[in-house]
Amino acid sequence: MEGGTFSGLVGNGTQIDGKVLQTFQKSFVQVQDILDQNRLLINEINQNHESKIPDNLSRNVGLIRELNNNIRRVVELYADLSSSFTKSMETSSEGDSSGGGLKSDGKAGHKRNRPS
Repeated sequence: MEGGTFSGLVGNGTQIDGKVLQTFQKSFVQVQDILDQNRLLINEINQNHESKIPDNLSRNVGLIRELNNNIRRVVELYADLSSSFTKSMETSSEGDSSGGGLKSDGKAGHKRNRPS
């Protein structure tokens, strides 16, 4: 479905815009690419450590920095995803006349009707 528009349903039946889903998919692909790169970095770091060759051990300093930066980036991507998802849920539930939906804290909100 690359390049096309599509929509989906969240567990409570709320429809999500295709552009939002594409953004989520793009972010998850970015995360997976970084995690794949991290796996390679970790393998190289382990091989360098086991070799005990001074040049390889020195190289690990840069590799570990790169790994830490990648982990930081994954955290940022997940934070952005969480924020985007919350905003999309709030937007999609604005038209809900029952008063249900998610508050900004992620918990379900319910409106009470008090007798007059």
